[in-house]
Amino acid sequence: MQADTTSFVLLWQVAASLARLAALGQLGWMKPSRPRRAVLYVPASNEKALAKATTLACDAVIIDLEDAVAPVAKEEARERMRAFLREVDRSGREWIVRINQLSGEGGTEDFLAARGAVPDAILLPKVNGPADIRIAEEALEQTDAPERLALWAMVETPRGMIELPALAADSRRPFARLACLVAGTNDLVKETGLKPGPGRANLVPWLLQMVLAARAGGLDVLDGVSNDFRDLDAFSAECRQGAELGFDGKTLIHPAQIEAALSTFSPSPEEVAEAETIVATFAAPGNAEKGVIQIDGRMVERLHLAQAERLLARSKGRNKA
Repeated sequence: MQADTTSFVLLWQVAASLARLAALGQLGWMKPSRPRRAVLYVPASNEKALAKATTLACDAVIIDLEDAVAPVAKEEARERMRAFLREVDRSGREWIVRINQLSGEGGTEDFLAARGAVPDAILLPKVNGPADIRIAEEALEQTDAPERLALWAMVETPRGMIELPALAADSRRPFARLACLVAGTNDLVKETGLKPGPGRANLVPWLLQMVLAARAGGLDVLDGVSNDFRDLDAFSAECRQGAELGFDGKTLIHPAQIEAALSTFSPSPEEVAEAETIVATFAAPGNAEKGVIQIDGRMVERLHLAQAERLLARSKGRNKA
């Protein structure tokens, strides 16, 4: 009986330790978080736009080899992307390369070019499920890609929507490379025939599914683009809607949209102060091993600590707003 009790206690202690590690994001299940409030698409074929992107306040730039590049310009765009990433100062923002679909024309060439340039992430279009991510991961492993090279996934097909739960579950694997979901609302509308309606009302259920999947998978999730870059009032309204739905940021098609996205998706001073209190209280002597603490009469768990640390990681980019 004593041996059984000892074994149970040891198992309980191991389980508790694993739970603490998971809450702190040390098992690879919680991806490191960076501010991704304003993420700008830039055509790889546009040399001037690429140069300008280095001066902008966006958190990340997606160098686009897919929709923004004409078929006849694909090879030139790859070379421009390679040369640009070889020379650019990458500090201060993330650089992502969106490729064509791996199973489609030019996809393999895009992937190899992006792999060679070693951006922060490769954005895969039209992801239909975990198999698409696994194929890309295997290709990266076979080419000895650094662990820091992440994968992002466009959610823009009916099948991709249906497979979101499986995609979220698969991203929980230790050392999985998937870090971010990106809403491809234009393609999703085109492939389904959906009429978005005023305020994207008919899109909201699908947008919420993307946010739910991202949270289940420990991923970031970015709202889709707003096509009329001249209507900044409508864009600001979409940003507010996206933030209320739980998105981490928004993808952009024009520099004029950056300021509104940064402002809307930045944590408020009150939210930052609350997060700092949670982190400091858990770090206080006697609290480091506790699963639950009390702050101002409110019970705070380690899941709140993980959320607070995530928010503070994002708030480091607030000075850009």
